[in-house]
Amino acid sequence: MDARLNLFGNPVGAKVLKYLASAGKAVTDSGLPAATQELVKIRASQINGCAFCTDMHTKDAAHAGETAVRLNLVATWREATVFTDAERAALELTEQGTRIADAAGGVPDEVWANAAKHYDEDQLTALVSLIAVINAYNRLNVVVQQPAGDYQPGQFG
Repeated sequence: MDARLNLFGNPVGAKVLKYLASAGKAVTDSGLPAATQELVKIRASQINGCAFCTDMHTKDAAHAGETAVRLNLVATWREATVFTDAERAALELTEQGTRIADAAGGVPDEVWANAAKHYDEDQLTALVSLIAVINAYNRLNVVVQQPAGDYQPGQFG
């Protein structure tokens, strides 16, 4: 299976990916915990049906020491007991921010308030930015049908 379009080989695509990577680096370098960042990327990618990003972020998380139990339960985090209250708040914000078109009022105030109980302003900024960036990556990869399965941890630096 080949992608419909080679985003990496196209000058416009490469430029867009470069700027998205820059935005992602700002989040990576923030005070938002690395494990939370990976959980957010995985959950948004699952919701959006992005096999490429789900493959990438589950492998990166495992490589960084995340447990198989937690990785296997991300999709059903509400019923799982292996996530902290802060991670649960981040996952809820991720779901609401990813499914923004499903709710006429956008992200509910109580979801925001719960996240704000666990994260400071810089971390919230990083979290919201991460949700936006991973959703952009998901959409690019889903539209071009980027194949999944061959990603190696750290492949993109």
